[in-house]
Amino acid sequence: MELKWLLCVTLLILGLVDVQTHDVEEDHGDDVIDIEDDLEDGVEEVEETKPEASSPPPSPKVTYKPPVPTGEVYFVENFDKGTLEGWVLSKAKKDDTDDEIAKYDGKWEVEEMKDTKLPGDKGLVLISRAKHHAISAKLTKPFIFNTKPLIVQYEVNFQNGIECGGAYVKLLSKTAELNLDQFHDKTAYTIMFGPDKCGEDYKLHFIFRHKNPKTGKYEEKHAKRPDADLKTYFTDKKTHLYTLVLNPDNSFEVLVDQTVVNSGNLLNDVTPAVNPPREIEDPDDQKPEDWDERPKIPDPDAVKPEDWDEDAPAKISDDDAVKPEGWLDDEPEYVADPDAEKPEDWDEDMDGEWEAPQIANPKCESAPGCGTWQRPMIDNPNYKGKWKPPMIDNPNYQGIWKPRKIPNPDFFEDLEPFKMTPFTAVGLELWSMTSDIFFDNFIICTDRVVAEDWANDGWGLKKAADGAAEPGVVGQMMAAAEERPWLWVVYILTVALPVFLVVLFCCSGKKQPSAAEYKKTDAPQPDVNEEKEEGKDKADEEEEEEEEAESNEDKQEEKQKSDADVGSASQEEEEDEEEEEEDGKPTSEEEESMNRLKKS
Repeated sequence: MELKWLLCVTLLILGLVDVQTHDVEEDHGDDVIDIEDDLEDGVEEVEETKPEASSPPPSPKVTYKPPVPTGEVYFVENFDKGTLEGWVLSKAKKDDTDDEIAKYDGKWEVEEMKDTKLPGDKGLVLISRAKHHAISAKLTKPFIFNTKPLIVQYEVNFQNGIECGGAYVKLLSKTAELNLDQFHDKTAYTIMFGPDKCGEDYKLHFIFRHKNPKTGKYEEKHAKRPDADLKTYFTDKKTHLYTLVLNPDNSFEVLVDQTVVNSGNLLNDVTPAVNPPREIEDPDDQKPEDWDERPKIPDPDAVKPEDWDEDAPAKISDDDAVKPEGWLDDEPEYVADPDAEKPEDWDEDMDGEWEAPQIANPKCESAPGCGTWQRPMIDNPNYKGKWKPPMIDNPNYQGIWKPRKIPNPDFFEDLEPFKMTPFTAVGLELWSMTSDIFFDNFIICTDRVVAEDWANDGWGLKKAADGAAEPGVVGQMMAAAEERPWLWVVYILTVALPVFLVVLFCCSGKKQPSAAEYKKTDAPQPDVNEEKEEGKDKADEEEEEEEEAESNEDKQEEKQKSDADVGSASQEEEEDEEEEEEDGKPTSEEEESMNRLKKS
């Protein structure tokens, strides 16, 4: 019992120490922001100040520093100048669309995010909803696909979530017809990449236009869908980094927040395939008229049995059925509602004669049924249905007919689909039912290290600042439970169950034995009629007396046992001596013989 109470007190002390330590860590954690080493140049820690007891500690502040490319780039934009300098707003109209919505008149602004943790960090914001938006900018030089990879990277934040709309970019092909002032949905592009959502369909596009070397026509090739769940990137209202990497060996990678979510090869993992099949079905080939595709046919030799009755009904009336007692034959199942009244605006000339609506007959509620009783129908045991001959294998079966194969006249083989049409501009051509989509930190380059450095100085700084301002573990758990109420059950079980077990273990004492369970000795026993709870000292004295009495009794029993053993041993020795003496004395016969010898 004492061990249980000691363990209980120890657990409570450890719990209090852990809670106090956690609170101290949280208090100190609010004053300091740990930023990764590669972000040290962009972060200035706030001087630690001792907050007053009545006011909470100040929230951390991070000073934003615009990212700078560390190598050669084809395009880079962080919007920190606060203007749309270098960008062209489209003045075009969509074809085959009502004039009211055909214009690309959606508004764009350069501004900070609504809940920014980095004052001074600006981006391009899609302002309008339910409108067409189009904006584009020229690259420093055209990108030509040769021996270097292509890396496209930018940030997106759906500040208000997203109902239906996209946030993808288009890399506009280098053509003589390219006019950024007239950028629209039909403008030729080389690659389209980025997130898109409508309804519950969450997409991350990677589409490229491939030129048929035979016909010169372009065809869109869609990369396979990612296996990863993309929903969080659209709903968490956080800034996410989207990266596309295309390599000269035709491999590609799609990354979100520097994590690969899709990868493959341009020759094998796009739809439709880049290269057409070598052979195709002959469009002029026709199936012969006598071609038999039936694997089974009715047995021509089968004969219907003579006793087969095709006219027997499937159901017959049950002749053994008996009308239940109390059946009301003269009462209808439904009667006119006696409480119904003809509407005041009822016009018999227009609406006809008014009749009260029908309701269930109240007299039938207590009876087994009303109306004319009829025998129930049961399955006919003699029913067989229409006779059909059994099916057998078709001896003339020739299989499913297919047209013959012929060489594909349009066949070509392009083993380097990476070498796409050069592009010279980047554009956003979007329709969205949600406003305030935030874009930032575009970069197009050929060096992955340059792209990663740019990401660390831009998106990485946002991530670090958001992490520093995020609530603690308890706050995150509460926020998660608001989105998923079933988590409350998990929390309650996780917290309440251990507490219950600790209380049960610590507070459940050993059951005291009853008076009948005490050992029956001559030692004094506690009076069962006295109070059950006595002082600790008195209980200890009684226990000592009981132990002493038991020990005395045990000693007395051992002494008696030893004396008994000694007595029994001495008695046995005396009996043995008497037996020996008796054995040494001569018998009466022996004495008489000895006397005779003496006389003689």
